[in-house]
Amino acid sequence: MAAFLQLCTGLAAETGYASAMLMWSLMALAMMAPTAFPAFRTYSDLTRTNAASALSLAVLVAGYMTVWLGFSALAALLQIRLSALELLWPLGRSASPALSGALLVLAGLYQFSSLKAACLSACQSPMAFFIGHWRPGTAGALRLGLRLGAVCLGCCWALMLLAFVGGTMNLTFMGLAMVLMTLEKLPQIGSKISAPLGVFLLLAGAVVIALPLLTTII
Repeated sequence: MAAFLQLCTGLAAETGYASAMLMWSLMALAMMAPTAFPAFRTYSDLTRTNAASALSLAVLVAGYMTVWLGFSALAALLQIRLSALELLWPLGRSASPALSGALLVLAGLYQFSSLKAACLSACQSPMAFFIGHWRPGTAGALRLGLRLGAVCLGCCWALMLLAFVGGTMNLTFMGLAMVLMTLEKLPQIGSKISAPLGVFLLLAGAVVIALPLLTTII
């Protein structure tokens, strides 16, 4: 319990890389696994046609999670660096309006990028994704899982970095972000919320950056 409390409340620069990596891994797995549920369910349906097996499904999920563990490793390094520069408060929240605003603007701009659109299209059509990249056996399942994880990462990495704005241990942020990323991957809903979400993030970033300047002037 003491170790868990230290993980949740300490600065990453003080608690060390292992703690930061554990925290990001738990957050990434908890947030991203539900967003990929439609893809996992689609692949599971294929097991009923003998095109895949229960083992290959487990391997697919493992490959998907491996990509996000890799992201967690890089995010933990970034958190260590930002903490060392005193740009983060405890609980992993940005202490710099400029950093918060930049992350919001980055996420907003990325919502309109061609890479985001391509990755989101693949996530919204899991059956087409599996048919287009199908490989048999457990080795094929691993490759599919890694590819699916990479596509998912292409959709969500910028939104995940907003954890530095909301706080990396903020359960409210984690829940809201998970819901938004899940909805984006639903074809009937995702196409309707992606652009408005981008506009909101851009406006929020501009406000966060401008407010300290306006306060100084006033």
